[in-house]
Amino acid sequence: MIAYDRRVSIGRILDESWTLYTKFFLHFFLIALGVFAVVNLGYAALLEALDDDSGGRTALIALVTALASTIGLFWVQGALVRAVVDVHDGTIDAGPLASLRLTLPYVGRLILAGLLGGLAIVIGIILLIVPGLILLTRWALITQAIVLEDSDVRGAFGRSRQLVKGQAWAVFGIIVLTGLFTSIAGELLQSAFGFLPRFLEVLVGATIANAVVAPFGAVALTLVFVTLRELAAGAPSATPAAPAP
Repeated sequence: MIAYDRRVSIGRILDESWTLYTKFFLHFFLIALGVFAVVNLGYAALLEALDDDSGGRTALIALVTALASTIGLFWVQGALVRAVVDVHDGTIDAGPLASLRLTLPYVGRLILAGLLGGLAIVIGIILLIVPGLILLTRWALITQAIVLEDSDVRGAFGRSRQLVKGQAWAVFGIIVLTGLFTSIAGELLQSAFGFLPRFLEVLVGATIANAVVAPFGAVALTLVFVTLRELAAGAPSATPAAPAP
């Protein structure tokens, strides 16, 4: 009888993530590009307004930018999660606009869950660091739970915690490694546009950098979600372990 490995393999998840990310790079990039263009347009306009020191105009732009950023960032995360599952079989069934449109009904829940979780994580990190990192790991899959299982906000936190239980170190390792990769790659990409005026550096450089690196993290965590869900359902992992003695 074959004993199957019930643990998440960090190496296998990252390898599959890179394969999927590179194979469907243009699809993921186009999903993220439009949303990040709108978000970074707001940031660029805010920087210009700060330079002009026009108080009322700056406050208005800051408010609009904060609202657009909140909606846009959670929306694109959800759309990327849906896109990852869509292309997992090797074909694209929904184009970039369709992925964004199909995710729209979940945006409210994504925003509420993201803000609540983010606030708790930040407080935990400020107080003792470790509690914040624990919450970051336990709640790493709330976006996937909402988009892929139609969970409500409370249910998404519970579902993520349930799936991560017993696999926390592997999930934490994937979060750290993907976070380092996307942070470094994003900084390098944006710095390549440093020769542009600051408005264009933010609008063009940051938009391209965000659209390039953001999908990789979404791919990795979505594959983690799919893998953990299969394990929780009793399905064997992809790689069989050595036969039990």
